[in-house]
Amino acid sequence: MSTCYLQPNPYMKPAAKLIFAIANSNPLQVTTTTNHEYLTGTIVRLMIPQICGMPEVNEVTGEITVTGLTTFTMQIDATGYEPFAIPVAPNPHDNTCALVIPIGESSNMLTAALQNVL
Repeated sequence: MSTCYLQPNPYMKPAAKLIFAIANSNPLQVTTTTNHEYLTGTIVRLMIPQICGMPEVNEVTGEITVTGLTTFTMQIDATGYEPFAIPVAPNPHDNTCALVIPIGESSNMLTAALQNVL
């Protein structure tokens, strides 16, 4: 498995998280390596390096529905997409990580904007 690292206590919240798995499902299900702390209605961008596969969702943005501490879904039908896989022994030059990056929130909710996390 590649070596990936994110700041454990970032200043910006909700924070970017490392992606552990993406299921070829409808809706698309993403699993993060740690508790993502996201809320349903958060809008995220998926950043998937070419070495991990599933190029169809690289740089895709969308609203999420939280299904667990480390899982959420997006309204994307990924059943026919290339599989996602974290490489076991990547080329050192390809040692980049799949990320989910929160970029906004559904404007009819704005619940995360009211939470003081500092």
